[in-house]
Amino acid sequence: MSNLKINMNDPENVKRSLESRTLKVCVVGIGRIGLPTALSFAKSGLETVGVDINETLVENVNSGIFPLKDEPGYEEIFHEVLKSKKFSATTKIQDVIPQSDLILLSLPTPMDENNTPDYSALRNVGAKLSELLSPKSLVIVESTIEPGFIENDMISIISKSEKLKINETFFIGVCPENANPGEILHDFTTLPRLVGGINDNITKIIKMIYNFVFPVELIEMPNCKTANAVKLTTNVFRDINIAFVSELSLLFEKLGIDTMKVLEAATKKYNFQVHYPGAGVGGPCLPINSYQLLNAGRRAGVNLNLIEQGRQINEKMPDHVIDLTLDAFKEANESIQNSDILILGISYKPDVKDIQLTPAEHIIKKLQSLGTKIHVYDPYFTGNEIFGIKVEEDLDNIIEKVNASIIITAHKEFKEIELSFFKKMKTSILIDTRGIVEPVSASQAKLIFRGLGRGNH
Repeated sequence: MSNLKINMNDPENVKRSLESRTLKVCVVGIGRIGLPTALSFAKSGLETVGVDINETLVENVNSGIFPLKDEPGYEEIFHEVLKSKKFSATTKIQDVIPQSDLILLSLPTPMDENNTPDYSALRNVGAKLSELLSPKSLVIVESTIEPGFIENDMISIISKSEKLKINETFFIGVCPENANPGEILHDFTTLPRLVGGINDNITKIIKMIYNFVFPVELIEMPNCKTANAVKLTTNVFRDINIAFVSELSLLFEKLGIDTMKVLEAATKKYNFQVHYPGAGVGGPCLPINSYQLLNAGRRAGVNLNLIEQGRQINEKMPDHVIDLTLDAFKEANESIQNSDILILGISYKPDVKDIQLTPAEHIIKKLQSLGTKIHVYDPYFTGNEIFGIKVEEDLDNIIEKVNASIIITAHKEFKEIELSFFKKMKTSILIDTRGIVEPVSASQAKLIFRGLGRGNH
């Protein structure tokens, strides 16, 4: 990278650097979102370096091994930008930041054991930026954070160095990532994005940069905290509505009503937006986003009771799966103790290789505490050891050895299984937590069946 710096506060300067492809980009954090982001910037012709503390990931990337096999479309881009030398990766943040004009932060914001948002990755990198940033650089935070974190925390962390002063020697803004794992290329090229800067000028500059890289609508927000508030609002909306239908599904089970039939008909009303019940809500977004808003509420002295109740409902759903399983074993006159149970799917969502906060973990541990032997099959993890269990490599080889199967994740592969296949089990118990098996079909197949929210038992 050259040492020629660009004034990231000067729209004309930035525009020229984009057109001439001289803008130097650094993406800190090249995981599920960060790597596709870096590849997108590199594909636009901008020299981009990805920084990550994961040495194996960096080595693999530089060796041409693409780590996100479940992200369609990006492997081709990956090899293209490696070949053109527009993209490389490193663990040495100190070598890259001083040479970069634009620094994108795509870092994880998980929860700690007390369900408090953990911003330590952002704070640690912020402290490094305080020492390493060159004057007139622009920092953009893509990580999902609670409203006010930029204004109240991040700016002061970076400003600890005497050489850096916000709006004078460095600039900051946000463009929250807005992509669904497994569909990132589609989302990066179609979904609108939010842009918020520390001032109006920076907002417009960020918009100009992202317009250069992504063919999507960019919505200018009044400031950083408003942009982050929008991101959290849209995700927490989903978390609350999933809790709503999950709670209804518990009632409908008791009343002999099929929740899926209710939802199918409800979608006919123009203003109903469908959400589905299930074994629980996992992943790096929804559960954490709710706790981010709850944390912001605590800091502001506002009780967010509805969000808190929604989280409690979603976190209880794995226990309901256990209740359904126990009920099915009771019908079969079988003891769950010493039984063999097959878990179908451990990813937190269908058709991706990701187990972050997956409800499968809680279900597995609870079943193990009841004295069962757990087997796992997930097409994305075959042969790997997950939660201390080696994932089966072949579904046909294990099905005859188990008493029951529990569908936790609605992978496409599971939707294609003939119900007669489950008759091969020692006891024909099938639990479906994702609404992919029709109760009538399960009955015709003479299975002992429990469907979450299906009202058939």
